[in-house]
Amino acid sequence: MKIREDLRNIAIIAHVDHGKTTLVDQLLKQSGTFRSNEQVAERAMDSNDIERERGITILAKNTAIQYKDIKINIMDTPGHADFGGEVERIMKMVDGVLLVVDAYEGCMPQTRFVLKKALEQNLTPIVVVNKIDRDFARPEEVVDEVIELFIELDANEDQLEFPVIYASGINGTASNDPTKQDENMQVLFDTIIDHIPAPADTREEPLQFQVALLDYNDYVGRIGIGRVFRGTMHVGQQVALMKLDGTVKQFRVSKIFGFFGLKRQEIQEAHAGDLIAVSGMEDINVGETVCPIDHQEPLQPLRIDEPTLQMTFIVNNSPFAGREGKYITSRKIEERLRAQLQTDVSLRVENTDSPDAWIVSGRGELHLSILIENMRREGFELQVSKPSVIVKEIDGVKCEPIERVQIDIPEEYTGSIIESLGSRKGEMLDMVNNGNGQVRLIFNVPARGLIGYSTDFMTLTRGYGIINHTFDSYQPMQPGRVGGRHQGVLVSMETGKASTYGIMQVEDRGTIFVEPGTEIYEGMIVGENTRENDITVNITKVKHATNVRSATKDQTSVIKKPRIMSLEEALEYLNDDEYCEVTPESIRLRKKILNKNEREKAAKKMKYAETN
Repeated sequence: MKIREDLRNIAIIAHVDHGKTTLVDQLLKQSGTFRSNEQVAERAMDSNDIERERGITILAKNTAIQYKDIKINIMDTPGHADFGGEVERIMKMVDGVLLVVDAYEGCMPQTRFVLKKALEQNLTPIVVVNKIDRDFARPEEVVDEVIELFIELDANEDQLEFPVIYASGINGTASNDPTKQDENMQVLFDTIIDHIPAPADTREEPLQFQVALLDYNDYVGRIGIGRVFRGTMHVGQQVALMKLDGTVKQFRVSKIFGFFGLKRQEIQEAHAGDLIAVSGMEDINVGETVCPIDHQEPLQPLRIDEPTLQMTFIVNNSPFAGREGKYITSRKIEERLRAQLQTDVSLRVENTDSPDAWIVSGRGELHLSILIENMRREGFELQVSKPSVIVKEIDGVKCEPIERVQIDIPEEYTGSIIESLGSRKGEMLDMVNNGNGQVRLIFNVPARGLIGYSTDFMTLTRGYGIINHTFDSYQPMQPGRVGGRHQGVLVSMETGKASTYGIMQVEDRGTIFVEPGTEIYEGMIVGENTRENDITVNITKVKHATNVRSATKDQTSVIKKPRIMSLEEALEYLNDDEYCEVTPESIRLRKKILNKNEREKAAKKMKYAETN
């Protein structure tokens, strides 16, 4: 069989923050892909604002470098479990993977998740122990951990014969020896060329091209990114698109783009093994196959992880609706959600009985909160409900998603963490004492028990703990309440501006969420109660002036610093009877029913319905 010696296709996989994107930066720079005078941003692959701010990769992206007349296509994948849908599809497009592991942290939950996907696709691995320059780096132990993980995931003998490269992505150096570094990354390039299999050259056979990623732009519409598995595709060719529902559509290939560095360039034809972007098909979806009209042979469809969490998105109907956003109507919000479906295959949007509400399902809180954050930055106003897990019926049994949780904490917090996860129906699988005062705990916890847990976790470990989790499986639903918030809230009874005097009057009742001068409305949540019940408060109250001088007149009033929540914290904080109002300027928590008397009536009705 002929092979294409001039091409290699690899994916970079790793746990979040183990340095994949920085490593790709260095490979791009050192391969001579950029001109010497070209300005290249740090983490060049993370092009989205939120990716840059948070230092995480959200969307899988591809780039290509030229090294010694060989083109290396590199897919940079997300490390976060919520974007696992992106990782799975990439695996089908490549022949090998670079598994990047932090030289100090070692194997983490996402390392396990991404490696499992790669081994299932029978890909050839190269292990890169990155951040070798870190204090307390422990490369030998990390390599042992990686070998154990391969064995645990049933790797075959060939896969266990992986080469190991020790690298420092930030310094742009690599070596075969953990004790010293070469001055560049040549050893990594050479290992990729020697070890990753070249694709088969089947350009003379009938075409098979499968879409793994979607892109969209206003000029050419929908763009399918994928791999030519067989044959040749050229511009102007009439082809058949084998849809997932079994139907076949014909269309003409209007443009083909190849990847060179960070740019896409128009090319006239592509051969077996090439990773390309194709435009001309409006109705193309992930997993569909493009074939010649006279030789219709679809490839196996791609399996994409189902969503595990859902929220209701609602048109903003608070008293402050329309003040800050450009797009506030149900038509605009629905258009935006439908547009998101064009590129995000792990997302689902369902209509409800109300024309102003939609159920949006995703892979986790981060997945959904990033969609909400993008929408507010684009000028949308909306309200969202508390996230809830998606329950499935399997063989007549109600099942819920279970997450595998890995926790690294100082020894003294072990007891309180075990107790807190135990109360959330967590089951401990393993406990390892690393000997340096750090303990690693592994749990299986129902996904609903983890909603809102990160704030508790940070409090319990005083910020010294690290928690990571990834979807494990669906298991029979555990009875009773799991997790959730125990404290009640302070709810405003007035509309107006929060005053220093008003805040001081209620400070001893709990924690305040707003600063003096913040505009508030009746039914808005302005703080957390120290007890379990909700109470209504008036923090717009102003001190009445009198002509009597007070003995303490010259003492300045000092109020405690309010707790200002980020979007994720606000979503985690919600209860079933509350919404989070999201606008370009503000994130507000509110009760679904704003009026106190109506709220009490509704609560009585609900209690009555439950007891009868």
